[in-house]
Amino acid sequence: MSEAVADPDHLLRTRGATHRLDGFVVGCAFSRDGSVAAFATGEGTVALTKVADPAWTEIVAHDGAILSLCADVAGSGFLTGGDDNTLRRVAADGAVSVIDKGRRWVEHVASFAGKQGLIASAAGKQVVLRDANDATIKTLEHDSTVSGLAFDAKGKRLAVSHYGGASLWFTGAKSETARRLAWKGSHIGVALHPDGEALVTAMQENELHGWRLSDGHNMRMSGYPQKTQSFAFSRNGRWLATGGAEAVVLWPFFGGGPMGKAPTELAGVPDAVAVRVAFHPQHDIVAAGFSDGTVLMSDVGTRRVLPVCGPGKQQGRGPGLGPGLGPGLGPAGGAVSALAFNPDGTRLAFGTQDGTVALIDLSTRP
Repeated sequence: MSEAVADPDHLLRTRGATHRLDGFVVGCAFSRDGSVAAFATGEGTVALTKVADPAWTEIVAHDGAILSLCADVAGSGFLTGGDDNTLRRVAADGAVSVIDKGRRWVEHVASFAGKQGLIASAAGKQVVLRDANDATIKTLEHDSTVSGLAFDAKGKRLAVSHYGGASLWFTGAKSETARRLAWKGSHIGVALHPDGEALVTAMQENELHGWRLSDGHNMRMSGYPQKTQSFAFSRNGRWLATGGAEAVVLWPFFGGGPMGKAPTELAGVPDAVAVRVAFHPQHDIVAAGFSDGTVLMSDVGTRRVLPVCGPGKQQGRGPGLGPGLGPGLGPAGGAVSALAFNPDGTRLAFGTQDGTVALIDLSTRP
């Protein structure tokens, strides 16, 4: 730990594989089986690498910018949406196929892995729900443009954010009537509590809004200097980690919280804002990416901090920089724009606005 603190790039140098892409990294994800990591860019490219043996393959997946990325319902593939109005599947071997082509940008995609896999894609005011074989189950209509999608832990409900609040749909219901959760303003993203106790949206007005689903009670989480672009619940739903401030802000969802309870702040970075957060899938550990390119991991209980990567620096600093790090890669850094853990929490992936992508090995070594 002391070596990592003295050198904020220690983990990246010794356990990281990096690569440079042309274009803003809009998202990163791991496949359902955890074997492959994918990074998508605003130039329409997807970079793939095997997790066990990093080696980068770049595929032109869209005729234009990629706007959304998620794991496929099963296996080692991915789903992407783009401004070429298409929903596509990218296989681990780089094969790209078109699932659907419409008339509007496919701005959001989400999937659920279970006995009956589900795919949701949003274009304009519509969300199309498909089964694992890409057959359309139903089309969900909204009064305004969809800004976020989230399945619950059992795939029984789909949360959709949009202007004026959120809609909660039962995926298996024959009727196409949603539970409407209203709150004035522009809602720009959505998350569902793991136990289905609450739905939370980020807002344009530098705050978050939530609804307790048992009775529809409103919950307001405010005080941010910037709007929250990223937020995530812990595995057990006790905490909601959020960006939008100089430190990672944690709201308690236990003991009657978050209303009436002060949030907790984890490690921050001077003169930078947390822009991406991700909770570890097995432990109360939060990864955070900042506007200056810094990536940290923090333990919620002990407040212990493990630096992953320092602020934007020059790569190519000589030998011994770890797999994928070498001369000629140019400047690294830029705000962190994508961040994700793999399913078992042994890998962390991140990408930045300037096209730097990285895969960090967090597994225990003898």
